[in-house]
Amino acid sequence: MSFDSGPLDRYLTAAIGDDAAMAADLRSAFTDSARELADLMRRARCDANWNVAALRLKGLAATFGIVPLIELAEEAMAGAPGDPAVLRDINRAIDVLA
Repeated sequence: MSFDSGPLDRYLTAAIGDDAAMAADLRSAFTDSARELADLMRRARCDANWNVAALRLKGLAATFGIVPLIELAEEAMAGAPGDPAVLRDINRAIDVLA
C-alpha cells in the first residue's frame, strides 16, 4: 500500500491558500489527532473501545480524503482488536503524512 499526502495538501491549500506556516500548523494538528486516536487504539482494553477509536480515525481520514488511512482503519475494525501489525501500519501512514 502506498501513501499519498496529496489529498491533505490539496485540502490545506484550498482552505488557507499559500500560507505555509498555517499549512504546517494544520498538518500538525491533523497528525497529532491521528496519533492520539492510534494511541487510543493501542490502549484499548475491549473490542468496543478499539472499534470506536478506529471509527474516529476513519472519520478524520475521510474528512481529508486520505484513502490509505481510511482503509487501514477499516482493516482494524474488521480484524482483531489490538492487532500490532495494523497499528504499525497506521502509525507508519501517519508518519508519512507528518
